[in-house]
Amino acid sequence: MKKKEAILKAASHLFSTKGFKETHMSEISAMTGAAEGTIFYHFKNKEELFLTILKNFKESIILEFEHYKTDKKFDNGLAMVKDIVKFYLHLEGPMGENFLLLHRYEAYVLARINPECRENLEAIYNCFVDIFEYAIIKGQKDGSIGDVSAKKTAMIIFAMVDALMRFNTFGLYDAGSLYNELIMACKKILS
Repeated sequence: MKKKEAILKAASHLFSTKGFKETHMSEISAMTGAAEGTIFYHFKNKEELFLTILKNFKESIILEFEHYKTDKKFDNGLAMVKDIVKFYLHLEGPMGENFLLLHRYEAYVLARINPECRENLEAIYNCFVDIFEYAIIKGQKDGSIGDVSAKKTAMIIFAMVDALMRFNTFGLYDAGSLYNELIMACKKILS
């Protein structure tokens, strides 16, 4: 693993578990064996390092959903919504640290003053909402979903799914155990 990749991996872990403010460059240096000067050679400061991690997550999540959308075939839009919920909850496994980073308050504080952070966060959330909206529109065309506002309903469904993901991310409750109830709620909203 190259030094830059090792720095990104260590920083991602620390930002996710300790938070941006509580992570010190000396800790990243100790975890990677890279001198602090080497870290600053690759990233001008801790904020740039954080933004790079966020940007990488944005790119990987968008790619995951693009593959998802093109690789799967569904009988109807409602079936697609159900499968997107399952897929989203499944992503927490391989991308758990990234979701923990995404669910930390500090990212949103930084987004208030840093346009690049805000753009990355918006792109991540738009990716999630857009895939639900796509499925809802598909369902409206095939008759499996009723006459609802596709964008607003997609946002509501995503908010429910993301809230369950947060339970999982923080180890408060197993989101999978509520999957059936979540799907029933989605069906009611979409009818």
